[in-house]
Amino acid sequence: MSNSVGRRGLGAVAAAASVLSVAMIGSAKADGGAESTFDRVNRTKVLRIAALGGELPYFNKDITTGAWSGAAIDMALDIAKIFSAKLEYVEATYGTSVLDLQSNKVDLAFALNPTPQRALAIGFTHPMIIHPFGCLAKKGFNPKTWADINKPNLKVAFDLGSLHETVAKRFAPKAQHVGFTTRDQAILALQSGRVDVDILAAILGLSAVGKNPSLGPYHLLTEPLVALPSCLGIQREPDTRFRDVLNAWLDYNRGIGQIREWLLDGLAQVGVKPDQVPSALSF
Repeated sequence: MSNSVGRRGLGAVAAAASVLSVAMIGSAKADGGAESTFDRVNRTKVLRIAALGGELPYFNKDITTGAWSGAAIDMALDIAKIFSAKLEYVEATYGTSVLDLQSNKVDLAFALNPTPQRALAIGFTHPMIIHPFGCLAKKGFNPKTWADINKPNLKVAFDLGSLHETVAKRFAPKAQHVGFTTRDQAILALQSGRVDVDILAAILGLSAVGKNPSLGPYHLLTEPLVALPSCLGIQREPDTRFRDVLNAWLDYNRGIGQIREWLLDGLAQVGVKPDQVPSALSF
């Protein structure tokens, strides 16, 4: 009787162990079922990037040939070489880039500020650049500090919902704030004299001056120098190998000045000359 019970007990234990083993394997497959970005790029030899038409110096698409160019394209091509991969362009905007990463439409998005809200949805690399803020100003007005524009008699423009709005309200709270739906509308308001200042991050401000020199010069505002990191956006996933490769690539290319060179080349595409880049501006 004892042996019979023992055999039955051993059988039950074996059955339970078998069920547990199957459950553990199933759980492991569930946890690791989604192919990581690192493995997918290595397998397909395709790196999918969010591409933003008309966003020089980072992106530009030739409407005749369909060819892409710009600083972000140069960077993406260099990253693709690491994996012996080719680029696949998924047309997007800064707003949809985050959604495209979440929905696995792209592997990589360039020039994104890692706001806490975005960090809830996607991952970020080390900084690509530390991106300072400044402004375009009406003719004859040459602000150098935030205090220069933080005055009740001045109208300060920005595009709504952007970091331009955030820094304008934080560092020029006494000014009259005027929000516009797009950056272009804010620039037009400055040109027509409806506002005195338009807040823009350095790359965007320099690009605007390059396209229309009559807007210049671009004024880098200090005291304090307000600068935020601009990073590469990636999918949030347990496997960190893709992020690790990108971080090593960024640290290396920032250290040797290659990222600055790519950005200056991109700015040159919109007519920005080296002497138009403020001496205090570093990438």
